[in-house]
Amino acid sequence: MRLGARIFKTGLAVTLALYAAMWLEFTTPAFAGLAAFFAVQPSIYKSVIAIKDQVQGNVVSAILAIIFVLAFGHEPFVIGVVVMLVIAIHIKFNKEAIIPLAVVTAVIIMGSPTDDFIYFATKRFLLIMLGVLAAFIVNLIFLRPKHENTLYHKITNTNEQIIQWIHLLTRNEAEYSTLKKDLDKLKESLNKSEDVFQLYKEEREYFRKNEYARMRKVVLFRQMLHSSKKGLDTLQHLSKYENTLHQFPDEMQELIQTQLDYLTNYHERILLKYTGKVRPQSTEEIYER
Repeated sequence: MRLGARIFKTGLAVTLALYAAMWLEFTTPAFAGLAAFFAVQPSIYKSVIAIKDQVQGNVVSAILAIIFVLAFGHEPFVIGVVVMLVIAIHIKFNKEAIIPLAVVTAVIIMGSPTDDFIYFATKRFLLIMLGVLAAFIVNLIFLRPKHENTLYHKITNTNEQIIQWIHLLTRNEAEYSTLKKDLDKLKESLNKSEDVFQLYKEEREYFRKNEYARMRKVVLFRQMLHSSKKGLDTLQHLSKYENTLHQFPDEMQELIQTQLDYLTNYHERILLKYTGKVRPQSTEEIYER
């Protein structure tokens, strides 16, 4: 079992929301914890962008919930109609990410009929916003995710597997059934790397000097991903035309093997150069040969 930063942040946000709700003497603090769970974001930048949408979405949900309860009551079909409206409105304005929290807000407000409904709805709405605020504070302060390290290791691990398979294919030593399974895993791994890259790209540094250095790394990571995709394309083509490849004359096969070994070795050294494991002149010397 692996506990990542996102899991810790979610636990901290829920805990903070529950304590804050109890300190403010709300009768149902669990709703604040539920809202905090839905409001946690994977990055600081996403948290800053999302809080505005979350506030707006919850306001829309609360208003619809109050209007429909006052007009039609608390019947289950009324709640269902409001949920459909909330979903449709958020899809219309391309706010799909906040639909779960918006729906929770509407259901929590409409779910328990009381005589003093406006007072009750206001308290429930404030509970939800307290959870959103707790999640925002945790996102902003605690456990900033190490997207750079995660991204680098994902890319290098994927490239290691791609290069290993290229070497096996050019030497006619690959087990095809295992290769087929690994190709799907490699595609999935690159897709996950793209997701992490987007998170890293969206992050912001507090100081301009640090932000300039980070943006240079963004360019490097973009090229790493591009090269990794090219490597996977090469592997897929070698797999597709493996039989044809090994029908070539020995001299041609040896030439292809030599060239691919050269390229993969060069590629590995460039990736290692990023972490300072290769001398700056090393890759230049290889290129000049």
